[in-house]
Amino acid sequence: MGTLEARIHEKVWGRVGILRITTKGKSWLGEVYIHPIFWGGRALDLRLGMATYFSNEALKFLRGLKRNNDRVWFDARKAVYERELKEPMLKLIGEVNEAMAEFAPMHVRPPQKIVMRIYRDIRFSKDKRPYKTHVSAWWVRDGLQKTSGAGFYLSVSPEEVVIAAGVYMPEREQLLAIRRHLAEHHEEFRAVMKGKKLRSLMKENDGAPLTRAPKGFPEGHPAIDLLKNRQWGASARLPAERAMKSTLLKDVVERFKAAAPMIAMLNAPLVGKAKRPMF
Repeated sequence: MGTLEARIHEKVWGRVGILRITTKGKSWLGEVYIHPIFWGGRALDLRLGMATYFSNEALKFLRGLKRNNDRVWFDARKAVYERELKEPMLKLIGEVNEAMAEFAPMHVRPPQKIVMRIYRDIRFSKDKRPYKTHVSAWWVRDGLQKTSGAGFYLSVSPEEVVIAAGVYMPEREQLLAIRRHLAEHHEEFRAVMKGKKLRSLMKENDGAPLTRAPKGFPEGHPAIDLLKNRQWGASARLPAERAMKSTLLKDVVERFKAAAPMIAMLNAPLVGKAKRPMF
């Protein structure tokens, strides 16, 4: 016989029951009626099979924060932020992690390490607004936490849902390593970027290219268009309403999975090899 624990707590949209069932050493946890139930680690809705998504209150909070970006306003509503944005984002990250274990396991870390702070770094900025007006997450590859490398990104704002993958403004040594790798493997990289699934779900990002060939690479190189870039990646911008649908998890996972070969190629020269001299 298993044990059953039930608890009722208040949410802004009504009463929600949380059930935990433990039997034969396994545990199932979930919120009935509205929010997910976790079965075998996967979040499901007890009625509709839905994964985690955001409420209208979440986007309403972000719209309010955009109009009132100050600590007094935020502190008075911090509980709303925690309940409607931070908690669902952590749950969503956990669900994405489970799926990524199959196609990008080196990017799976605890949700608390993946979620990004809502507090802006204003130390060297003229813009002193203390908060971001979106919630976001960044899946960096294990071993590249300090230097970033290529990874997967998600953000939710009142205007849109951004799902992206790539390497953004890499450090100097990383930039050179990626260029050298692409110089040798440009045909393979082009094939990845032209993949039917990736092209149907995401758009290739602007690479912020140089006007001239980078130092050490000839202008006539067959991959010069790739080598001039200073960043590589792809992204999708979806309507904000998609954040409030049960298909949000699917939207994220299918795009991350399509972009995984690109991320693996961009990280290949950054991990597991001895460093070569820069010039």
